Amino acid sequence: MAMDRRVFLVLLLAGCADTSPQGPLTAVTPPPPAPQPRTPSAPPPVPATPVPAGELAFDTWLADFRIRALAAGLSAELLDRELAGVTPDPKVISLDSRQPEFSKPVGDYIKGVISDDRVAVGRRKREELAYLPTIEARYGVPRDILLAVWAMESAFGQLQGNFDVVRSMVSLAADGRRRAWAEGELIAALKIIDSGEVTRAQLKGSWAGAMGQTQFIPSSYRATAVDFDGDGRRDIWGSDADSLASAANLLAKGGWKPGVGWAKEVILPAGFDYSVTEGPREIPAWWEAKGVRRADGLPWTAADAASPAMLILPAGAAGPAFLALPNHFAIRTYNNSTSYALGIGLLADRFGGGDPPVTPWPVETPLSMSDRMAAQIALARVGFNPGPADGVIGAGTRKALRAWQQSQQLPADGYLSNDMVARLKAQAGITP
Repeated sequence: MAMDRRVFLVLLLAGCADTSPQGPLTAVTPPPPAPQPRTPSAPPPVPATPVPAGELAFDTWLADFRIRALAAGLSAELLDRELAGVTPDPKVISLDSRQPEFSKPVGDYIKGVISDDRVAVGRRKREELAYLPTIEARYGVPRDILLAVWAMESAFGQLQGNFDVVRSMVSLAADGRRRAWAEGELIAALKIIDSGEVTRAQLKGSWAGAMGQTQFIPSSYRATAVDFDGDGRRDIWGSDADSLASAANLLAKGGWKPGVGWAKEVILPAGFDYSVTEGPREIPAWWEAKGVRRADGLPWTAADAASPAMLILPAGAAGPAFLALPNHFAIRTYNNSTSYALGIGLLADRFGGGDPPVTPWPVETPLSMSDRMAAQIALARVGFNPGPADGVIGAGTRKALRAWQQSQQLPADGYLSNDMVARLKAQAGITP
């Protein structure tokens, strides 16, 4: 998955230090043993070679993990075979801990997702792949959505990643930042190998463990991958049909509602109360009573008209507005990112012959990590708690920002622009 879906969303720790909340697993040096009498024939004791702290920490984690893996039903023979000689991959640790210095504006992200070449390939494949209608009928997920996932996750199967998934999960688990999650995925990967369905050599994916053409993490593979082509294997690496059907099954289990849309662009009236952004989920008629209108001027289908929708403003009041229908949130079970879900939906629309948004994406300057963190610190200083100052502009930060914007009689769209950063820093007394 970009679930690596990918997840979409990538956070240099060298070696294999443990960064769990409990602190590093550092070695405690025991007191020297009391001198023992030695017979004249006994050779003098040989000083022990010290073990580097990092290696000792990893060995400690590995021994502890073995106990948990055995309790999860894995055999000692399997663990001995697959974990013998395994070491953390410094590249995986580095990639996991590296946060982007600059945050790409959503408009730039969408423009990168929807290229003319990608649209042309998707439209060609929707005509060439004869099994797509069957997958669509079986799982209720439109072919264009599946093609968009395929395009986003692996460039239609061309970029799947070549990391050893077991070693990647070992690295992430031993490092400790996401230990519980990574150990669960490592156990799932080992169970896949134990089943005989996929060999260790075949278990390749991204640095974060997302595998195959549709980038499934090991637990998702075990739970939702399907053998659509009937060859007896759930082959998300080599089989296009298995990959797309597996993605459809994942989305269906994530709550996809057949016959319902994913989102519609809307136009907001003058003087609109932006504070309802990312708030209530109401049927389109409720929004229409507030002056919200579809940008394309078309009527709602019966299924969409009966579905609750949330207003989202991914680029703030200056950019396109959307009423996000239930299937927008089903896409986010693949990768819990508004930008990712928008990318999938808008790309799918283009595959089906749809047009780009009516309202253009605003031209923006990317926000630096220091500016994002400064805005969060400023919000907390002026009494609007955004959560930890980690530079990640998530739901908590946007909620706090909307409340602050309301207090300043600004459009409460919850969008952190350069102007908002400057205003917050000035009010909180943070010097540039």
